[in-house]
Amino acid sequence: MELRGKVALVTGGSSGIGHAIGVALAGAGARVVLHGRDSARVADLAGRIDALPVVADLGTAEGVATLVEEVRRDHGGVDVLVANAGFGWSGPFAEMEPGLIDEMVAVDHVAPMQLTRALLPEMLTRGSGRIVLVGSVAGRTGVAGEAAYAACKAGLDLFAESLRPELAGTGVGVTVVVPAAVRTPFFERRGRDYDRTFPRPVPAARVAEAVVAATRHDRAEVWVPGWLRLAPTIRALLPCVYRRLAVRYGEPVRSNGPLPPKES
Repeated sequence: MELRGKVALVTGGSSGIGHAIGVALAGAGARVVLHGRDSARVADLAGRIDALPVVADLGTAEGVATLVEEVRRDHGGVDVLVANAGFGWSGPFAEMEPGLIDEMVAVDHVAPMQLTRALLPEMLTRGSGRIVLVGSVAGRTGVAGEAAYAACKAGLDLFAESLRPELAGTGVGVTVVVPAAVRTPFFERRGRDYDRTFPRPVPAARVAEAVVAATRHDRAEVWVPGWLRLAPTIRALLPCVYRRLAVRYGEPVRSNGPLPPKES
């Protein structure tokens, strides 16, 4: 898809990966609609890249409806949906607050599906469009201490796999971006900083470049970095071996106290 002049909605665009994706899409000539929860930050970035800022809480049905209404009012719909907004939590699952589980599922899993459902009809009418779902390696392999987050991302993968054949021949494509650790505030917001020495976190701009390239070239899936595909391959071919390695070399799961304020 040629991005120049296309309308691209990026959720979770006030920081981190979403921030970088908004900048990259604007640089490619797209007309960006930038969503965030932090009104000051999303307005600041939107002003710098000449984007339309929209503030909405995607943890609620009302927030999703507000975002869709704003997009339709100003642009009539979108050509590219980048469903990036989300947050994580790290710690023993038995200590996770039930309400937090509900909120995470709403923001990380349900909102991307609801936005796709709302914006897809216009794409089908035009006969072109792309849905980009920002996943995670956690959703492909599982990660101790992040069971709820991994489940949300795994659900997005199956949503994409199911939607692709349904949309075959319509001109609308689906891309899943699978990043490893990314150098953003995500980790401090999940309640525990990233403390592995390998793999090293990649810059958010690298993920943004992958999103732009995948959209331009109609790619169904892109991994950042590419070698990351090895982990789920081992899990699929040698599940018993993978599970033993995960227990031996995985990060220790520790209680982390209350969750810091999040931003999506």
